[in-house]
Amino acid sequence: MEFTPEIKKATQAIYQKISKTIPEIEWSTHAPYIYEINKLKKEKNAVILAHNYQTPEIYHGISDFSADSLALAVEAAKTKADIIVMCGVHFMAETAKLMSPNKKVLLPDMRAGCSLSSSIKGEDVRKLKKQNPGVPVVSYVNTSADVKAETDVCCTSANAVKIVNSLGVRKVIFLPDDYLAKYVASQTDVEIISWKGTCEVHEKFNDTEINEIRKNNPGIKVIAHPECPPEVINASDFTGSTSGMIKYVKDNQPEKVMMVTECSMSDNVQVDNPNVKFIRPCNLCPHMKRITLPKILDCLKNETNEILMSDETIEKAKKSVERMAEIGR
Repeated sequence: MEFTPEIKKATQAIYQKISKTIPEIEWSTHAPYIYEINKLKKEKNAVILAHNYQTPEIYHGISDFSADSLALAVEAAKTKADIIVMCGVHFMAETAKLMSPNKKVLLPDMRAGCSLSSSIKGEDVRKLKKQNPGVPVVSYVNTSADVKAETDVCCTSANAVKIVNSLGVRKVIFLPDDYLAKYVASQTDVEIISWKGTCEVHEKFNDTEINEIRKNNPGIKVIAHPECPPEVINASDFTGSTSGMIKYVKDNQPEKVMMVTECSMSDNVQVDNPNVKFIRPCNLCPHMKRITLPKILDCLKNETNEILMSDETIEKAKKSVERMAEIGR
């Protein structure tokens, strides 16, 4: 697409915001798509949601809402938009559909999956419930609608401990992230029955890497996501959800910080915290990186890759999300 003077002028403010993370030579490629997408979404009464792991040109360039997956679905449900474009992975688009069943929800690449979400199916949950009769099921929001439909209450990494404690029981089935389950178990007296799912981004970090970074960067603050292995959490200064990590940087303004999470999140948080130096030994999510500006434009223009679910699945799965909302984040 041609980078015209009109497009350059229309997108200049966006580029100024993210110029420290995107070289000027790349902007001539991104800007025409950003211009067309922003124009088309107004014409079609669409909203674009961007997860924190999306690249800066998507996160800052075209999104109407940028946050973690649940917050995106909640915000989109409040709008009067006819179309929702989810710049994230498949389970996130499903969650958006659960929260907005009457809206058309589109995913730019249907192959954008998740190692954590794909580690478990509804059938697996049903077997676990048979093996543990009467034990409530708490499922991480990073799961398919099929799993949510078999769940008593969902949780996020931010409220997982609160949700487990709120049930007032001695034992809980907690799915599917094994590391998040271990973290929750360390913060509560409730017995946790876990599943051996992991996030392929977070499981690759290790404490040896963190200790080496500390050695080379005196005074650095290391903040980790609870999906990381226990030894990584123990080696970090702070452990928190995606929103919690962002808040930590914003509130504390450390001179140097390492965010033990997906690469693009550091890039996006850097834009809003220019005085903080980010040390970036990070891991890319190959699924998130399937979402690109050309795919978003094509998806929105042709209204392809619609998320479709039966009314029964939506009704059952939505209950677990709504119950979580009642308990609170």
